[in-house]
Amino acid sequence: MTEKVRIVACPTCGAAVRWEPQSRYRPFCSERCKLIDLGQWADESYRVPAEEEHPDSEAPGESR
Repeated sequence: MTEKVRIVACPTCGAAVRWEPQSRYRPFCSERCKLIDLGQWADESYRVPAEEEHPDSEAPGESR
């Protein structure tokens, strides 16, 4: 039985990348694309949304 290799798009440039152990930089197509993405995180170009923190005395959704 032949196993089908999954193909994904490089998050940086969109190139096709084979998802297998031999694909050293997966999901990226190359070290260059991997480092570009790392640089975006370091420059804070990417941000993870966060919820507003509430004081311990006030539960979320409660108002005074």
